[in-house]
Amino acid sequence: MKHSPMGCRAVRAVAGLAMLLLLAQTSCSSPDPAAAASPADGGAFPADTYATVMSTSGALSIAVRTSPQPPAVGTDDVQFTITKASDGTPVDGLTLVVEPWMPSMGHGTSAAPTVTPQGDGVYLVSNVYLFMQGVWALRTTISGPMSDDAAPQLQIQ
Repeated sequence: MKHSPMGCRAVRAVAGLAMLLLLAQTSCSSPDPAAAASPADGGAFPADTYATVMSTSGALSIAVRTSPQPPAVGTDDVQFTITKASDGTPVDGLTLVVEPWMPSMGHGTSAAPTVTPQGDGVYLVSNVYLFMQGVWALRTTISGPMSDDAAPQLQIQ
């Protein structure tokens, strides 16, 4: 089958126009609001807590906020505000080791979160990689002036 030079030019022109439209649509799309609000990029956590849990000993109260909130499949940031359960005093100087764990599946995740103390009992847990839907426990070991542990749970949709 022989193609005419005019037919080939028309096909190339249509293909080129389709590429231009695709590029225009991509460049005009709005940014992901969750990414723009990431605390790692200077964004803020919501005022409302996602959950509040007690430590295993009952000595500490941990208010949990997430970004995005509710948390989603992918890499999330989590904020723990840790206070004494007895009087609400913020607890600073703690070392936290956080391990995301999926109890129903019996596995963790490939990325290790990092914890950065923010002061006034606030700890930023970054790089929390939750790669599938379901319930994840943030198994947290607390050391320093107090030794304890906790496992706040996140429901990932």
